[in-house]
Amino acid sequence: MTRALVNTVLLDKDISFSMNSDQVARLNSYRIGRIRNIMRDRGVDLCVINNPVSLRYAIDFDEYQLFQAHIPTVYLLLPVEGPVRMYGASRRDYLSVQEYDRPHFISVFDGGLDLNTAAKTFIQDIAGFRKQLGLTGKVAFERFSPFVTKRAVEAGWVVEDAETIVEQARTIKSAEELLCMRHSIAVAQAGIAAMQRAMKPGITENQLLSILHQVNIAHGGGWIDGRMLASGARTNPWLQEASSKPIGLNELVGFDTDLIGPYGYLADISRTWLCGDQPNSQQRAAYQHAYDEVSHNMSLIRPGVSFQELAAKAFKRNEKYIANRYVCSFHGAGLCDEYPKIYYDGDWPLDRYDGVIEENMVLCVESFSGATDEKEGVKIENQVLVTANGYELLSDYSYDERLLDSL
Repeated sequence: MTRALVNTVLLDKDISFSMNSDQVARLNSYRIGRIRNIMRDRGVDLCVINNPVSLRYAIDFDEYQLFQAHIPTVYLLLPVEGPVRMYGASRRDYLSVQEYDRPHFISVFDGGLDLNTAAKTFIQDIAGFRKQLGLTGKVAFERFSPFVTKRAVEAGWVVEDAETIVEQARTIKSAEELLCMRHSIAVAQAGIAAMQRAMKPGITENQLLSILHQVNIAHGGGWIDGRMLASGARTNPWLQEASSKPIGLNELVGFDTDLIGPYGYLADISRTWLCGDQPNSQQRAAYQHAYDEVSHNMSLIRPGVSFQELAAKAFKRNEKYIANRYVCSFHGAGLCDEYPKIYYDGDWPLDRYDGVIEENMVLCVESFSGATDEKEGVKIENQVLVTANGYELLSDYSYDERLLDSL
């Protein structure tokens, strides 16, 4: 089965896609330009970046990204104007990078346990770069050791957080970014279809989810952020990762792709299926509730609406499904899950924040519906583009009509 699946995927002309050199150049120019514009607005003249997703956005860095996420071996000096310097990259052909150097060791893995001394050398090198370019403004750091910030402050620098700059930059998508995202979604939905064809009683959750990974990798995709596939009683509550459990006849099977696809863009889609042909009333009620929630909440999306307004006008959930609700009703999407995260009205009052939905944002609209005293739950999620007049549905994989009264 696996060999046949690989051959089918590689020959699937409907989802083949490759950006030409002009498109790649525009993609890179737009993204680094967005970061620099926000740096100017905030009076920041240098960003020091090490988050692999931020590096992908800034210079299309695509080396050993999951390793970089927990051992920050490489980093980037991005000035508001002037040459960009990359430390530790293996490649030397990144379009937006003019200078390359070996990194200073700033993690325990690379530099040992004395990060205070390592930070001193690291900051001295950045000081030389600032002097070379005549930079005197604020310096923004991403997720480095606190010793880095301490040394920078001791040097008299005004320090900011670079993550907020890059996250704000990422919110508004260019035409080239949307091409990449549409391709990731096409790859994800090809994987979803392959999973649905393979689903049968007795296949394990891990075996079924592995098909999505295989399809993604076969098309040049990156990774999957979570192993979110569960069946039967493991669907409720949600966020139980895939296991060796065999899927049973007439059990629900729910999943969330969380897929980082080709060119690094996210496809975040959830569906729930019946493995069989005899749904019960509890399964159908939960499915209808999740479907109604996602449908209602998508209808609220338009430019100019505030985060708080979305929360206030969101679908009013049946009381029995409130306790096991999902962690948010909307969130941003780009190279991964991103700002904003819009909570249910009344949730996390100290953590909620406001903002405004803008054209060319991409949002994911989510529902998990599972009652605390019932066996199974239903996960549904769609990915949408905010347009001038509302939204465009980007993820259009079909629903399970056997579970839905309204189709």
